[in-house]
Amino acid sequence: MADIANLKCRECGRTYDLAPIHVCEFCFGPLEADYDYEAIDQQTSRETIAAGPRSIWRYVDLLPVSENTPRVDLGAGFTPLVPAPRLGAELGIGDLWLKNDTVNPTFSFKDRVVSVALTKAREFGLKVAAAGTTGNLGNSVAAHAAKAGMPAVVFMPSDLEQGKIVTTAIYGATIVAIKGNYDEVNRLCAEVADAYDWAFVNTNVRPFYSEGSKTLAFECVEQLGWKYPDHMVVPIGSGSQLVKIRKGLEELAKVRLMPAPPHTKIHGAQAAGCAPVASAFAEGVDHVRPVKPDTIAKSIAIGNPADGPYALAAVRSTGGRCDTVSEQEIVDAIVLLARTEGIFTETAGGVTVGVLRKLAQDGAFKKGERVCAMITGMGLKTLEPVADRGRPTVTIVPTMDEFEEKVELGLIPRA
Repeated sequence: MADIANLKCRECGRTYDLAPIHVCEFCFGPLEADYDYEAIDQQTSRETIAAGPRSIWRYVDLLPVSENTPRVDLGAGFTPLVPAPRLGAELGIGDLWLKNDTVNPTFSFKDRVVSVALTKAREFGLKVAAAGTTGNLGNSVAAHAAKAGMPAVVFMPSDLEQGKIVTTAIYGATIVAIKGNYDEVNRLCAEVADAYDWAFVNTNVRPFYSEGSKTLAFECVEQLGWKYPDHMVVPIGSGSQLVKIRKGLEELAKVRLMPAPPHTKIHGAQAAGCAPVASAFAEGVDHVRPVKPDTIAKSIAIGNPADGPYALAAVRSTGGRCDTVSEQEIVDAIVLLARTEGIFTETAGGVTVGVLRKLAQDGAFKKGERVCAMITGMGLKTLEPVADRGRPTVTIVPTMDEFEEKVELGLIPRA
């Protein structure tokens, strides 16, 4: 089991007993899981990990759950880390890899965090699963709650993509649509979490939930043959994923699975229509000023990111950069990734690939450096931005003469 000692405030360092709480009562800083790394070092090795399941739970020693708690598990994690030579050739990146989390059980990286969160909720005896969501998190909470036999209540902006609404409703969750953006949804969820004894995965269970994102770092390093990548490009919504990827890299060194310190530069990617972290990075300031989201990248459209300042600090401290892409650049990147590597990503992945392209053009990656980009969600849930591509290339009557005529015209490839 993980040797989780307590919860610790990121700001003042005060510690708390393990409980479904997420804010320090002294300074109101965020709480996070704090581990006994010496104990983990004694019981964990590359061999014990390799002997584990092909899921996030191969890293159970570094996840904040009790050994005896039944896991809420749909098989999330250990997704493919695939070489991307065709995309790399177009972008001028010689050694490019894509972490393809589109193949998780509900088709996004959120399955990692929800599996951990609801396992911990079960340990605490909480009976109802809940979340405020921009889409993917709601899908995952609904699915994992169904697996666990828990009722699920999902709060979401009323203007989400239809695909994400359907893929939450299908699992039987109660959906509460809010006339407002995600930040307004999140404020309401915080109030409800105070009033109801529910497991709000990204509120009162957040210190445990967020730890699931570390597995992205663990997997990338293991799948590269226990080598750090030189660069990782990560989309930023709340900022938690990026922060925990950095924590995961550092933990591998703390328990001597990898040499210290990790040398990986972590880069952040945001849509220009919701870029509070990227703006702070560009301005050279430490505070992240909230913005009103206006972007097709709804899954990362969080104008007041809870982990924004920490994501900003992680980017800077690793020597990374933070950049943005326009709406058209997002769509172009989705199409580029699909055309070159056969991966259809949602708009957040378009943001990642779009910023990846900008970084390459700006010379951020040196020759021979290994680059990993996080593709965090499946495009079939967000068809609207690329709907104009959904037309036949050519329509013909069923005769060879007409078929060959179109070939001669170049409308159908000959070879």
